[in-house]
Amino acid sequence: MIEARDITKSYGDQRVLNNVNLTVNEGEVLGIIGPSGSGKSTFLRILDLIEAPNSGELLLFGEDVLARRNRWIELRRRMGMLFQKPIVFNASVYDNVAMGMRYRSESKAEIDRRVKETLEAVGLSRYIKSSARDLSGGEQQRVALSRVIVTEPEILFLDEPTANLDPTSTATIEEMVLRLNREVGTTVVINTHDMLQGQRLSQRVGVMIAGRIMQVGRPKEIFNNPENLQIARFVGVDNILSGRIVPGGQGDLTVVEVQGNRLEVAEQPPVGKGAGVRVVFRGEDVTIGVGKPATTSARNVFSGAITGIESTAPFVGVTVDCGFSVTALVTARSADSMDLEAGKEVWVSFKASAMHLIAEEPGTGDEGKVS
Repeated sequence: MIEARDITKSYGDQRVLNNVNLTVNEGEVLGIIGPSGSGKSTFLRILDLIEAPNSGELLLFGEDVLARRNRWIELRRRMGMLFQKPIVFNASVYDNVAMGMRYRSESKAEIDRRVKETLEAVGLSRYIKSSARDLSGGEQQRVALSRVIVTEPEILFLDEPTANLDPTSTATIEEMVLRLNREVGTTVVINTHDMLQGQRLSQRVGVMIAGRIMQVGRPKEIFNNPENLQIARFVGVDNILSGRIVPGGQGDLTVVEVQGNRLEVAEQPPVGKGAGVRVVFRGEDVTIGVGKPATTSARNVFSGAITGIESTAPFVGVTVDCGFSVTALVTARSADSMDLEAGKEVWVSFKASAMHLIAEEPGTGDEGKVS
């Protein structure tokens, strides 16, 4: 449905997009995540033909749209865009939602049927005659979404659609997006800063940092196997350890020495023996206990003392010094039952398959650091 090749965009001397490449398949939900200012919104506006790139190629529905700008209005009518800030007009909810269909010269009967069906789906039927501007922010965003989806777009673009919305409106919008995708086959591209939302909605995720798509894959791949340190830090990997490859790995195992300790990783090394690597793994993959595990399938088991406890409800981050620093995520209930506190001696364990290796990046200023 969408193929972007080497898309660049600058505003004056400021380069916003740097040779962005991305393919979106028909009928999929693709999430784009990245820090603020990374270029996500600009990229979505280019895909929706709101503005043009400085260079590159863009194919929509198999058509080279940059070479045929006279087709943009026709193509835009096959797509829809929902912005972060809800856009509603000084008119009734009904008239707001009907606007796009009226521009398309649909019959009054068809407009009436689809507007009422859409408002029912988003839970706004009781406000059909109300002024859209009298509604709450979350309700206005549902009106804006209704105005987009009532036109039955083949591609739906969502730019931070639930930022700062209440949980009810967020759940309603997410449910509607998934229903459109599953029941109608609408292709969806969503920008979101919400990591959990990106995982809930997307079949694939693209990570945009500094105007580039750095990695595309299934959510599990992005969050567990980031391709570089920038991605690892952005997606919230709790443990990033600096070490070097050493001999001793058997089969598919790689041995990494981290501050004199040997870790076994179930992954082929990205570099040769003696070279520097980062070992990354998530805190939820670390098991913590007050006694040495009697039996465990984990190949990495260490004792140490708790150096810090941080509540991030509903979890608690427990940092343990076991010759190197490891953070485990446990439920608040588990932390209370084990009476975890700073200075307490505990055991931590994590499987070889839970870890991922990234080659050391020279020249970043991070060499030798342990985070």
